[in-house]
Amino acid sequence: MSSVNQSSVNQNELEGAIKNYSDPYLDKNLYELQAVKSLSCEEGKVELSIEMPYVCDGIMGGMKQILMSNLEFVEGVESVDVQVSTKVGVHQAQNNLKTLPGIKNIIAVASGKGGVGKSTTSVNLALALAKEGASVGLLDADIYGPSLGMMLGIPEGTRPETVDDKFFVPIEKHGVQVISMAFLVTDKTPMVWRGPKVSGALLQLLTQSKWDNLDYLIIDLPPGTGDIQLTMAQKIPVSGSIVVTTPQDIALLDCKKGIEMFRKVDIPVFGVVENMSVHICSECGHHESLFGEGGGERIAKEFDTEVLGEMPLHKTIREQTDAGTPTVVAAPDSEIALLYQDIARKVAAKLSQEAIDERHAYPNIVVSSD
Repeated sequence: MSSVNQSSVNQNELEGAIKNYSDPYLDKNLYELQAVKSLSCEEGKVELSIEMPYVCDGIMGGMKQILMSNLEFVEGVESVDVQVSTKVGVHQAQNNLKTLPGIKNIIAVASGKGGVGKSTTSVNLALALAKEGASVGLLDADIYGPSLGMMLGIPEGTRPETVDDKFFVPIEKHGVQVISMAFLVTDKTPMVWRGPKVSGALLQLLTQSKWDNLDYLIIDLPPGTGDIQLTMAQKIPVSGSIVVTTPQDIALLDCKKGIEMFRKVDIPVFGVVENMSVHICSECGHHESLFGEGGGERIAKEFDTEVLGEMPLHKTIREQTDAGTPTVVAAPDSEIALLYQDIARKVAAKLSQEAIDERHAYPNIVVSSD
């Protein structure tokens, strides 16, 4: 992997300089992450190739600068070239369920109750992952109240194309592939269905959509922890999950149920997103905890997980999603958008440390008598 001109540059010093960089999301050096793909030095010119196990375009520039600076201090080094790329693996799902065609990993977003901003989190998480360099899909699994189409600015009445009269072609918006029951019915058609029919419709939406080589599919689950959620958790190969809550006591109680639901079906919980954590006055910028504080942190400690982000209660979040341009695309450099980017990198980094599905690690070998 490495070839170094030992007469002028010490290889151990080069590797030591690289090890001095610690990944901010996994707290490991690049050798521990097995991210160093090649290191060479010829006549004082160092070339380093890094392949990160999770999408992280937002920190790539800083990573390259730190590595270049570290390597330039090594005696004998005259120039440094650092190349950074990413490769998302296929990770194991619960009960060893087989992954679905066109989808590497599925991440479920759930909440114990409605009205906590779960869909807003789902859509901004998907957009943030795409901005970090991933191929991302978004499935609106809230059959009774599908809203992601509206949040993404997809016009009412939009219908997906079909392939071979069998597969739906997801609608692409803001670089994300989207499928929703809202694309198949009108907003004046209430879904008066019992649980088994809803579960069947969701499975059909998922498996009969022609997803195009996704690194991550975000599923925005219906609120609650009933039969629909449990059926999906048992039948859909999910690599990990996040639970959305607010600081209110009743929401935190339901958040615990959501975490326990995933734990019962062996789906990793990457953490909790606490929405409406603090109110920011749009006039003076004053911060006030209207719904309590510290609740998400207490739950995270109780269930040995973490708070992925504490999102403020700010009217621009609602205004931007209502306008069909969620915060991550409407104001990509804003404090709120940067918080979503941070959550996206945390989720991607955590998933990268889960076990790889070995069925995808090697090519299929076919023995023929021809």
